[in-house]
Amino acid sequence: MHERKPPEARREATVREAKAMSHPLRLRILRLCLHRELTNKQLAERLGRDPGTVLYHVRHLTDAGLLEQGEVRTGESGALEKPYRSTGLSWWLSNPRPEEPLAPIEAFHEELREAGPESMRTHARFALHLSDDDIADLDRRIGAIIDEYIRTDDERLDQPLHGGIFVIHRLAE
Repeated sequence: MHERKPPEARREATVREAKAMSHPLRLRILRLCLHRELTNKQLAERLGRDPGTVLYHVRHLTDAGLLEQGEVRTGESGALEKPYRSTGLSWWLSNPRPEEPLAPIEAFHEELREAGPESMRTHARFALHLSDDDIADLDRRIGAIIDEYIRTDDERLDQPLHGGIFVIHRLAE
């Protein structure tokens, strides 16, 4: 596996990148390929989806530069396999208004259901009165903490892999 060096700062997602990240299945593929290379067949089996459907989404991610093909390898049956890995770029893209804003929530929900309720380690629900400036500040501060952990994740590869999500939404009146 190649080593990924995180960029110095976030940047706005291009239209192609935002579109690629607008589907929950694509977000799950990125997560699964973040720490290990997987073939289209392995992804389809893991996600319980048709290989053709998964390949369609893999191509969107590859075209957007969010997924890349690893070195072709020989599989257990002797056939050649094309594994894919995440470039890690998706974390460093800012896009406050994604094409499909619920895609990250749906992907997280699927991952949590797959892992089971015993996988939850902590959670916090809150309701706060916040201005737009307060929201931006909270997002920046929490983002900085998460970024710090992302930048040093290679120091903890011997530890269990955990997922999470941070969302602020306006409550219905």
